[in-house]
Amino acid sequence: MAARTAQIRRETNETRIAIDINLDGEGKARLETGVPFFEHMLDQIARHGLIDITLSCDGDTEIDDHHTVEDCGIVLGQAVAKAVGDKRGIYRYGHAYVPLDEALSRVVIDLSGRPGLEFNCDFTRSLIGRFETELVEEFFRGFVNHAGATLHVDNLRGRNAHHQAETMFKAFGRALRMALSADDRQADAIPSTKGSL
Repeated sequence: MAARTAQIRRETNETRIAIDINLDGEGKARLETGVPFFEHMLDQIARHGLIDITLSCDGDTEIDDHHTVEDCGIVLGQAVAKAVGDKRGIYRYGHAYVPLDEALSRVVIDLSGRPGLEFNCDFTRSLIGRFETELVEEFFRGFVNHAGATLHVDNLRGRNAHHQAETMFKAFGRALRMALSADDRQADAIPSTKGSL
């Protein structure tokens, strides 16, 4: 399989972002976003997805963290779509359940070419430190809209908001890893009856 890497640069009036990814990496992350809890979550994606991610974002965090988090989701989605190419020989679908103490989340992904998000989580707090929990959904929405993925994220239980968020990001990394993995039985085929994704 050819190297599955991508570089994306995105500049708007709100954020300036650079991302480099390797879908077949070792799970290493170098992150500079100005949003520490968000970096902790991105590190979970890298580590559990075995994706190397180098990401820097200079965003308007003096206003709030919304644009930074959403736009990082956008560029991650763009980078995954570029790196995976036409999706020949991959599983396409992935799923994972991840617990953390009292919290449990399930994530199911289809690299379908069709963006769609079903996000279900009743966070027990609106803030984790300074991080607004509603931004978790915004991150995943940015990702699916630009990766062309169908994503179902369900926090099944949890009392600690940090645990709720962390289980979702870990499960996302695991599910994405499965979907991106080479399927030896697919060989060089595109995993769709339509012949394209």
